[in-house]
Amino acid sequence: QFQLVESGGGLVQPGGSLRLSCAASGFTLDYYAIGWFRQAPGKEREGVSCITSSGVSTKYADSVKGRFTIFRDNAKNTVYLQMNSLKPEDTAVYYCAAASSFHYSCSGYVSREQDYWGQGTQVTVSS
Repeated sequence: QFQLVESGGGLVQPGGSLRLSCAASGFTLDYYAIGWFRQAPGKEREGVSCITSSGVSTKYADSVKGRFTIFRDNAKNTVYLQMNSLKPEDTAVYYCAAASSFHYSCSGYVSREQDYWGQGTQVTVSS
């Protein structure tokens, strides 16, 4: 069974940090670009960050630049999203997705077809 599983979400105070993980099972992430997306209540899903299959290129939404870092460990078949200086507006369900098409680029990652999606992990930033 091919699946992505996110973990690492939780409740954190403003200014705090969390590290999300996106682990693949049943397939290898070596030839997939990975995107992180989030959806807050009443809002549309938005792209947060992307990393190419090689890990050489990354892309971030303006709202998270300088605070979030995406990286991958292909040996562990896992992609991570390190989130620092969290704000209440970061509260959302976070999803990871894997795309095999154009896996060498993050250009247009938000609109491209994703092969797999995770089930999501809740991140709540509140005092």
